[in-house]
Amino acid sequence: MKERNRESEEEKERELGKERESRREIQRERRKEREREGERANERKMVQKSKREREREKKNECVRE
Repeated sequence: MKERNRESEEEKERELGKERESRREIQRERRKEREREGERANERKMVQKSKREREREKKNECVRE
């Protein structure tokens, strides 16, 4: 009987370990996705910034002429 209980406890521990690892993996994936989203947002900001700079230069050239 004690042997069965011990085996049952070991099995529970293994299952808990798998669940924990699964949660860690999900968290890693979410973190990576947030990082990618941040990088994309930064790229969009840079594009907008360069667009504004080009427009500003055009206006300046028009004023000069």
